[in-house]
Parts: sequence; C-alpha cells; structure tokens
Amino acid sequence: MKGVIKTAVAALGCAGALVGAGGCYSYRYLVDPCYPERYWAAARQEVNDGFAPQVYNGHVLDQTVWNYHFEPGTDRLTEGGQIHLAYLARRRPIADPCLFLQTAHDIAYNADNPGELTTKRADLDQKRVVAIKNYLAAQTAGGHPMDFVVQVHNPPPDTGISSVPVDNALRIMYTTSRGILPATGAGAVSGGAGAGAGAAGGAGGVPAGGPPR
Repeated sequence: MKGVIKTAVAALGCAGALVGAGGCYSYRYLVDPCYPERYWAAARQEVNDGFAPQVYNGHVLDQTVWNYHFEPGTDRLTEGGQIHLAYLARRRPIADPCLFLQTAHDIAYNADNPGELTTKRADLDQKRVVAIKNYLAAQTAGGHPMDFVVQVHNPPPDTGISSVPVDNALRIMYTTSRGILPATGAGAVSGGAGAGAGAAGGAGGVPAGGPPR
C-alpha cells in the first residue's frame, strides 16, 4: 500500500514539474482555453439554425403578390398591387429578384365541371405572372433594370390580422378614450370661465365632474 502511494505522489510530482516547465503551452492541453466563448458560439449557432427558417418564410410572404393585388378573376393589377410591386422593386441596398405569386383562389368553382377550375387557375396564374413582370420591367427600366423571377405557390391565406377587428378597436379607442375630461357637463373645461370653474369645482381642487379617469 505504501508503495502505491509513493508511486502516485511521484507521478503527480512529475506532472507538476512538466506543467511548470511547459508553462502556458502545456496549460492549453489540460484545460479549455476558450471557455466559455466556445460554448456561447455553439449556443448562438443552435438558436440561429432554428430561427433562420422563420426569417426565410417571412421573407417569402413579404415577397408574395396576393390575390387581392389583382382585380377579382383577372390579371389586372389594382392600385394596391402596383404599390406593392413598386415597393419590392425599390428595396435597399438591392431588390430581391425572386418574387412569389399566390395561386388564383378567386375563380368560381363549377360543380358540374370540377376539372375546369384547375385549367382556369393555371391559365390565370400564368397571365398574372406576365402582368407582374411587365409592370416591374416598366418600373425598373429607368435606372436599374432587373430580371425578376416569379414563382407560383400556395401559402396559407391567413398571414395577417383582419381589418375588421382593427377598425373596431380604433373606433372604441377614439370614442371611449381615457385620461381626458368630459366634453360636456359639469366637469367640462371650455374657455376662461369654464376652465376656472372646472379647476376650482369639487373638494381639494378636483373638477366637479370628478377626477380624470
């Protein structure tokens, strides 16, 4: 037993001597000199790998020309569609030449001839691709001509919030806004006399209509 202990102590002594003689060079072989930066970099890469597909999908949707950018059932761009294409063509520092077109869903379905829908949809898609390219060619012809590629795809239709709840929320906000005095009544503030009465009315200088809500 004593021999084993002596051997272990001698081995540790030799290792310590080597470390002392080698200095920092040997230290790098005993520990990780890049801790914790090496593991931070690996963690960042893992997060970015999961986030990159979401960024790409969002970019594809932003580059998409939707059905509502055309007059229903036609290849004629609406004013909003023209504005959207002009926006895509003027990106900085450079426009992305790869655009996407939502396949036509604004074609009436004929139950007596189901196959007609597929044919009409493909025909309208191609006409809309040509309309997009023609408009972009006219927009970029002046200073920075580009060859755009338009791919037809079928993304999920619900890519944003409906305008109906937004409109309702704005109406409620403007008609029942808080933090102001009433427009009429005892607490109204209008002109010099009204302002004085409103400021002095009530106990402790609180307007007669009550404190601001």
